[in-house]
Amino acid sequence: MLTHIYDFLEKSVENFSEKIAFVEPFAKEGRKEITYKEFDLYSKKVASEILRTLDNDTLPLQKAILIILPKGIDCLISFFGVALSGNFYTLLDEKSPKERIEKVIEVLKPKLLITSKELKLDLNLTTLYTENFKNFNIDENLITKAKENHIDTNLLYVLFTSGSTGIPKGVSIAHKSVVDYTFSIYQILEVDSQSLLLNQTPFDFSASVRDIFSSVKAGATLHIIPNHLFAFPNEIFSYIEQEKITIISWVPSVLTHLCKGNALEKFRLDSLKTVAWVGEIMPTKTLNIWKNHLKEAKFINLYGPTEITGVCTYYIINRPFKDDELLPIGKELKNVQVMVFDENMNYISPKEIGKKGELYVRGSFLSLGYYNDKEKTKKAFIQNPLHDNYLDLLYKTGDIVAYNEFEELLCYGRADNQIKYMGHRIELGEIESIINSHDKVRNSACIFKEEIICFYESKEEIDFRMFLKDKLPLYMIPKHFKRIDGFKLNQNGKIDRNYYKEL
Repeated sequence: MLTHIYDFLEKSVENFSEKIAFVEPFAKEGRKEITYKEFDLYSKKVASEILRTLDNDTLPLQKAILIILPKGIDCLISFFGVALSGNFYTLLDEKSPKERIEKVIEVLKPKLLITSKELKLDLNLTTLYTENFKNFNIDENLITKAKENHIDTNLLYVLFTSGSTGIPKGVSIAHKSVVDYTFSIYQILEVDSQSLLLNQTPFDFSASVRDIFSSVKAGATLHIIPNHLFAFPNEIFSYIEQEKITIISWVPSVLTHLCKGNALEKFRLDSLKTVAWVGEIMPTKTLNIWKNHLKEAKFINLYGPTEITGVCTYYIINRPFKDDELLPIGKELKNVQVMVFDENMNYISPKEIGKKGELYVRGSFLSLGYYNDKEKTKKAFIQNPLHDNYLDLLYKTGDIVAYNEFEELLCYGRADNQIKYMGHRIELGEIESIINSHDKVRNSACIFKEEIICFYESKEEIDFRMFLKDKLPLYMIPKHFKRIDGFKLNQNGKIDRNYYKEL
């Protein structure tokens, strides 16, 4: 029985010891690669040093270890080293504002920091530096003892998302959740030992869990590209072509951005077998552009919030969709259940086509709650309202969904993007999907500030009145349209909606 995420790595070391596990092509020192055998060696060095450093604490409790590093191989070594030591990690982006770092430290109370000397951090924490990794000595006895004491409900990581009160929320994820999730998702993406994956999402974003652990479980190779390079379509497509990348799993805003200027048409990208996305509603027009170019590839719409480890539903595109249609998020992965309830917590069955409600999730993928925050945990993780016979927690996603005639789920966007206007309940995501179908619109985002305002990305000003009059009821048509050259994206590659709310 697999209980530890490190079991995936040990199996791949056994089968593919000399194979390249990770590639960092744009590292400061030039292209950087590491084999499975070398990666295991360095992870054990880090685990041993952590255990030696924290040896004075005899309480049988996991320790929080803060990692502040750029996306790269050293960051992944830190992840696996922390996991092997029996403790859990939190990663913060190296560009995080000091105020956010301080707030996370206040909640997390880490016992150790792993970082690089180049970042020149002074956080008054016991620190291990990546520059010293190679000099650490492996202590097999300490590692064996740590693994013997491990159980699968131990935390693997705490990932901090932004909180509405300004205090970051620490989503706590256990080994069992990542192990179970990885078994499901790597089969859906068809990751095997010959796969070459290209990572887009930052490592402090839950979507990266899919790339990292699926790759290690299958003995595949993961290529790690700096986030800023995804602003340059030619460079990304050239890299995919050159390295013969087979699987990408990115956010829709990035896939949309890369279609700009017909860049996709300049490259064949024949190696790509799977194109997946998660994190936002995918503009169907973007999907159709990619599909028309990659006629043999499999396209997969993934859905899942951070609180359920990675993905809870998926839909493999198996029929044509018009540009103004909403893509299904599909059905559940194995060993997870999704449920829909209306605002009065009445259950909505898959037979009730078109009836909207909020999506709830149950199963082993579920987070163990928000770290050091009982109140937020109680609000988000609730007892199954269908019974009260035993503890049976559901995660309240905050997403509005409905079943279509195929009993597939459609996601209309966030409940907090649902507005009440002129007596009507309106999902802003529904408006965006229609506007995105306009042949001159690259992408759009609607916000509500007493009236509905639409920001749209296009090369020219567009009069939407005639286009929308037969597609949306009058009360759903935005009052103001603001053209922009390109959307500002947040660090996860999604449209930064908070930025546009402030304009």
